[in-house]
Amino acid sequence: MHFRFQQALRAITIFAFFLFLIKLHLGGDITKYINPKYVLFSQVAAVLFLCLFFVQIQRIWTEKHTHDEHCHHGCGHDHGHSSGLSVKKVLSYFIIIFPLITGFLLPAQILDASIAAKKGTVLTIPAKIQEQTESEPELSLLEDSAIETERNPYTSENGEGSFEDQEPLPNPNEMTDAEYKEKIKQLDHSAIIDMKDEVFEPYYGEINADPEKYTGRTVKLTGFVYKEKGLQANQVVIARFLITHCVADASLIGFLTELDEGQAVKEDTWLEIEATVKVTLYNNEKWPILKMTSWKEIAEPNEPYVYPVLTRIK
Repeated sequence: MHFRFQQALRAITIFAFFLFLIKLHLGGDITKYINPKYVLFSQVAAVLFLCLFFVQIQRIWTEKHTHDEHCHHGCGHDHGHSSGLSVKKVLSYFIIIFPLITGFLLPAQILDASIAAKKGTVLTIPAKIQEQTESEPELSLLEDSAIETERNPYTSENGEGSFEDQEPLPNPNEMTDAEYKEKIKQLDHSAIIDMKDEVFEPYYGEINADPEKYTGRTVKLTGFVYKEKGLQANQVVIARFLITHCVADASLIGFLTELDEGQAVKEDTWLEIEATVKVTLYNNEKWPILKMTSWKEIAEPNEPYVYPVLTRIK
């Protein structure tokens, strides 16, 4: 019987990936990396890694064959039992194993204001902005970056099913099309617009699309403080990261907000606020601005990210 070192290393690596996925699920950290709708896929991946591990361990110990004996003189084949590793193989194993090392040893990091600054701004203030007047200051605008939304991937625009007999994956942001329409109706008629996590993205889109419609309305929302360069002393952005698929495609969404204590509040501080929606002009376009009425500091929520709404017909 021969011990095949490289086959053993491959088995250990595969099992480590299985353990890492299990760790993320049991610790509740999986949604800090991916959209909840992909949780089932990650569970399937964990099972596949376990199956591959059991297949791989059968290759660690093998009987010596005549072909192997001949190969001691060098046949150019890799039988996986050589204890030596070339520089190329060491590098390839390092690339695979490095994410495992960091994943096990380092805690899951939440995207914050420093990442927001690197990924791109939410607001853009002109360098030579003039002094603002009264309650309608000339403020910056949300970028014209299209936010990919998955509001209804299971239905076409006319409501007909585009993927028959296909059930959506479990998702905290999953709701029926009727439920979605009811949420939008609540947005239009509720005394207070409560931007809970499951409706944060569509409410955000609706308010920005037609800010005049919501002028004077009270908004309640939770987010972290982001201070973009060029903002006035009493201005901050109350922001959230929108995860469409995974953290790699995270985009920052948020409202410009007037906060008298803006300078005193540190970046990345999580706030729960109530504010009144106003409208400001910039380049002849109308944009929403929140006038703070009350706020309080809170601990970072267990689920700091928000996700697009996934709807289904039934």
